[in-house]
Amino acid sequence: MSELRRSHIILNEEIEERFETLKRELQPSRVVGFIKDDFLIEDAKAAIAEAYVSEASLKFIVLAAKQFNVYSQNALLKLLEEPPANIAFVLIAPAKSVLLPTVRSRLPVVNEIAASVTQGVDLELGHFDLEALYRFATSLGRMDRHESKALIERIFYQATAIEKLPLTQPQLDAFDRAFRLIELNARVQNVVLTLLMTFLPEQRRAG
Repeated sequence: MSELRRSHIILNEEIEERFETLKRELQPSRVVGFIKDDFLIEDAKAAIAEAYVSEASLKFIVLAAKQFNVYSQNALLKLLEEPPANIAFVLIAPAKSVLLPTVRSRLPVVNEIAASVTQGVDLELGHFDLEALYRFATSLGRMDRHESKALIERIFYQATAIEKLPLTQPQLDAFDRAFRLIELNARVQNVVLTLLMTFLPEQRRAG
C-alpha cells in the first residue's frame, strides 16, 4: 500500500508483533524502533534526535506504544508535519483515542483493528445553545479517566464523522487540551464545557 512508503499511523492492538511485521514490510529500508508501554517526553526527544541523523536513503522511525504521553505527542507535532529529508515516521497505537486529534490530523491512518460501532453524543454540535450545552454537561455522571477519554473521543467522532464539521485549529487544540486535562484528573464536566464552547458561535457564547 502507498502509506507504507510515507509517514502514517497504524492502529493495531498487537504493538510489538506489528512492529516486527512492519520491519519486514519496509525492507530494504532502514527501520529504527522506539517500542514502549508508555511513550514519554524523553522518548520523543530520542526520536527527534534520531530523525536528525542524516540519511542517504529513506529511513523509517517507528514509534509504538500502548499509551502516548500528551507532552511527547506535542513535542513531535512539527517533526511529524515536516520531517527531515529521507525520514518517515510510523506510529503504532492500539486505539485512536491514544493519539491526540492534532497528531491524527497530520498523518493518514491505517486502521487494522476489527470494526467496532462508534457512537457520537446526544448533542448536535453544529446547532446548540448554552442551555443545551449546560444540560449535556451536567447530565454526565462520575467517570474514570478511561471513560472520560472515551467521551472526548465520541465528541470528536460526532463532530468529524457524523456531522462532518470542518474543525478549526482552535477546536483541534481544544481537543488536545481536553485529553491533557483528563490525564491530570480534571472534572470531566468542566473539561467538556470548555471543549464544547469552541463550537458555539460568538453570539450564542454571549447568551
